[in-house]
Amino acid sequence: MKDQIRITGLEVYAHHGVFPEEKEKGQHFFLDAVLYTDIRKAGLTDDLDCATDYGQVCKLINQVMTGQTYDLIERAAERVAQEILLTFPLVERLELELHKPEAPIPYPFGDVSVKIERGWHKVYIAFGSNMGEKEYYLEKGLDELKRHPLCKSGKMSSIYRTSPYGGVEQEDFLNGVLELYTLLSPFELLEKMQQVENLAGRERKVHWGPRTLDLDMLLYDDQIIDSEKLTVPHADMQNRDFVLVPLCEIAPYVRHPSTGKTIKQLLETLQMGGERHVLE
Repeated sequence: MKDQIRITGLEVYAHHGVFPEEKEKGQHFFLDAVLYTDIRKAGLTDDLDCATDYGQVCKLINQVMTGQTYDLIERAAERVAQEILLTFPLVERLELELHKPEAPIPYPFGDVSVKIERGWHKVYIAFGSNMGEKEYYLEKGLDELKRHPLCKSGKMSSIYRTSPYGGVEQEDFLNGVLELYTLLSPFELLEKMQQVENLAGRERKVHWGPRTLDLDMLLYDDQIIDSEKLTVPHADMQNRDFVLVPLCEIAPYVRHPSTGKTIKQLLETLQMGGERHVLE
């Protein structure tokens, strides 16, 4: 997105710093912000309701900077960015630089600043259950994700009954896919997903075995992550119709970042192979 609202040199007097005299006396801080947002509709209609009110953005920045004291300007910048993204729904991403030109440094210097970039990320999460009260586990687990203060839910697929995958004798599953928007990083979101699974009593005793709640991160924007803790895109999603069928229902033209194929194309290729797990 190329449309931007730029705020430069916003001055705030606040009391952030590690040293007691910084918290007691305070000092001047300056903020620069670039807000990435679609301004086309506002430009065509001249309607404030279709725009991001940059006066209110400045007011919010001042409130966050003066409402609480932080040791680190890194923390202050993080809080300002977070509050802007949570408060102004048209802002998808932002760049923020927080300057501290009166920092207590015993040498001549021009400025000290931190610069961060934050924004909403689109994630697709596969969910499933085949133990106990399956519907209950799915409902409570997904609600726990949706209610996270740094997440908001998007589309959700239908719930499908599917046969087990991986050759382990067990009950049929209930499966689906949730679209989630989040300010969490991939690893922060993974940690939250694992906490939700643990709350549901998830035990990892048998590979591909039965589980009360299973949450898998399928896609995180178009990022490719290959680490010991997390692999995105999900390494086996192209072989699982119980993943591709619900994902295709809500995001048929999203592309797999490694292969470049759409989810619809991946599902059609898999279905030509003949093996089916989705029952209804």
